[in-house]
Amino acid sequence: MVEALKSKYRQDSYVQQPLSYVQQRSGEQWLIGYDSQQLNQLIEQYCQQFSQLSQEKAPKILLVEQSPLKFIAAFLAAVSSNCHVFLGNPYWVKPEWQQVLNQIHPDLIIGELASIIEPSTLNNKHSTLNNQYSIINNPPSALIMIPTGGSSGKIRFAIHTWETLMASVAGFHQYFGNKPVNSFCVLPLYHVSGLMQFMRSLTTGGRMVILPFKALKAGEGRDIDPKEFFISLVPTQLAKLINQDAADWLSRFRTVLLGGAPAWESLLTQAKQYHIPLALTYGMTETASGVVTLKPEDFLSGNSGNNSCGQVLPHAKVTIRNGNGEILKANQTGVITIEAKSLFHGYYSPSKNLALESEVSKFPNRLQTLQSDDLGYFDQQGYLYTVGRRSNKIITGGENVFPAEVEQVIRGTGLVSDVCVIGLPDDYWGQVVTAVFVPSSDQVSVAMVQQKVEGNLSKFKCPKDWVAVESLPRNGQGKLNYQQVKVIARDCLSN
Repeated sequence: MVEALKSKYRQDSYVQQPLSYVQQRSGEQWLIGYDSQQLNQLIEQYCQQFSQLSQEKAPKILLVEQSPLKFIAAFLAAVSSNCHVFLGNPYWVKPEWQQVLNQIHPDLIIGELASIIEPSTLNNKHSTLNNQYSIINNPPSALIMIPTGGSSGKIRFAIHTWETLMASVAGFHQYFGNKPVNSFCVLPLYHVSGLMQFMRSLTTGGRMVILPFKALKAGEGRDIDPKEFFISLVPTQLAKLINQDAADWLSRFRTVLLGGAPAWESLLTQAKQYHIPLALTYGMTETASGVVTLKPEDFLSGNSGNNSCGQVLPHAKVTIRNGNGEILKANQTGVITIEAKSLFHGYYSPSKNLALESEVSKFPNRLQTLQSDDLGYFDQQGYLYTVGRRSNKIITGGENVFPAEVEQVIRGTGLVSDVCVIGLPDDYWGQVVTAVFVPSSDQVSVAMVQQKVEGNLSKFKCPKDWVAVESLPRNGQGKLNYQQVKVIARDCLSN
């Protein structure tokens, strides 16, 4: 299967060796604010360093570099040197790092982690990446492991290759008119959302700005004319920028990609009022970013515009299926199922006897299919709408409640700045709908929010328990850690 994939991708004009793109652009200052000559020198240094590692097996490199230039150079050098590269979050705390190191046992770490790394975690000869691949023939020589925590908080690595990432670039590039993709990146490069912005700009002849979101929020980078740039944001970031008078600046972008978490109705209404060219997206680490995207002209069209996730990109096929795997018709809700050239090869596991956890196709004549945790439907025009996550569905008194719907109504009150709706176990109801929220001010009470919500939701959907907190546990991409939210809710309610 993998050899067939590799053969197919070699024929694709988008797929070249990583360093060939850098060489083609060696005379350009495409990384705004950085020296391209210094990038070339760093790549050469890393290539020399990686070539000295053991050749008995592909070395495992853990990349935890905070400097964007060093990150890019080490990433390109590792892939070009046929090393297996694991991308790490420099801001993980010690227990998370221990979890990661126990999984991968890297041969080399690029970055500053000496204070938390124990020598026993390194160079463990009993755990090799290649052993795990005994279940498939001839795995790709260079594997790119991108971290994903999902909603559980447990860190896993989705296995990608240069080819799967380039398939995502190709689909995006074609969908948006085959023009150079200029990226204004405020998301971390170790995350798929930031990494793919780099990949698009490098390989399509685009320019790239790299700026931490905190710096952008403080006003930096606003002097750059954004009209030819794409910027990727999560909903909480968009809300913060609008509230800090950056709406006019955002409205001048070529496209503002919005993903990572569901956007609430009032935020989208604000974006329309300011004529911000939003492109809502649907995708995940496992698909190398978006496989469905809304074009800004659709979002801003007409009186109400379009609030869907958009239409399917050229490199993917997305269907809605029932529990038996049968494809559903338009406007029928089911499981969002994805086929894509950018689809990952599974999750990394250190056990040589453990099969990959990838969702391999159960349907005939399919290359590979991922059955997501998301529920949604297509309308008659082929626009995708998401409803919620299967794993988050609450069953209370025999009724199904999807948190996204309840959260949208609560946000619509204007009395909360953040909210998460969960189901907690209950002997009578099975589960109790519980709202954990951040009040928008000190004057907001639970009673005030409850009163505004009642009448806008069916009675069984209204939260029975309410918990006010100072903040919710979200990661850098705006995703909630639902397990932590449940712990917070249980602790508050028990007290």
